[in-house]
Amino acid sequence: MEFVVAKDYADMSRQAADLIAACIKENPNCKLGLATGSTPEGLYDELVVDFETGELDFSGVTSFNLDEYRGLDHDHEQSYHYFMRKHLFDAVNIDPANTHVPDGSNPDAATACRAYEEAIRAAGGIDIQLLGIGHNGHIGFNEPAADFPKYTNCVDLTESTINANSRLFDSVEEVPLQAYTMGIGTIMKARKILVVANGSGKAAIVRDAFFGPVTPFVPASILQFHPDVTVIVDEQAAALS
Repeated sequence: MEFVVAKDYADMSRQAADLIAACIKENPNCKLGLATGSTPEGLYDELVVDFETGELDFSGVTSFNLDEYRGLDHDHEQSYHYFMRKHLFDAVNIDPANTHVPDGSNPDAATACRAYEEAIRAAGGIDIQLLGIGHNGHIGFNEPAADFPKYTNCVDLTESTINANSRLFDSVEEVPLQAYTMGIGTIMKARKILVVANGSGKAAIVRDAFFGPVTPFVPASILQFHPDVTVIVDEQAAALS
């Protein structure tokens, strides 16, 4: 594992964008695993700048997002379909047909999750998977549990995750209670993994996930076993590591 301490959020975002850009330049048909949330917004901004200046071409890229709320329409402003269009897809020349987000609008969880897992396999797997990390150590929506889920699955969100995400909704009651997410096994099959975290609020979980014991009660800790992981954090998130 490579652990990189960036000066601040802007530096973290630029360094993370550079890693993803390098993957695209090396393989214009690369398969990107993408994440949502406030942490990766800066690196998406950087990738858009790279596209606008002619540094990057997304025309051959295929993307797979980690997760999606169950029960939200694709055009709902808090859906991850909407987030990705707003922060990246609509601003670059990626083919919409090559962008994939779990279908949270499909009420049949088993079918939706199986179809997503099969789509990733059919594409040949993911070349670089971007991850954030939750305050409780979740990656994707894989919450602390007694074991590591292997495949794309439907999960019940914990109270802490619901409360953390409620800032994006009008009220906590509007936050979906479930989500479809890549499983830990699916994430671990990515050829390279990139984790980003920033702010003092993430310092404890960064320490526990990457320098503590591997346990499913800290889902991100499994990444210690992956052969090619880069963790980029700002100085505040690295304060306890």
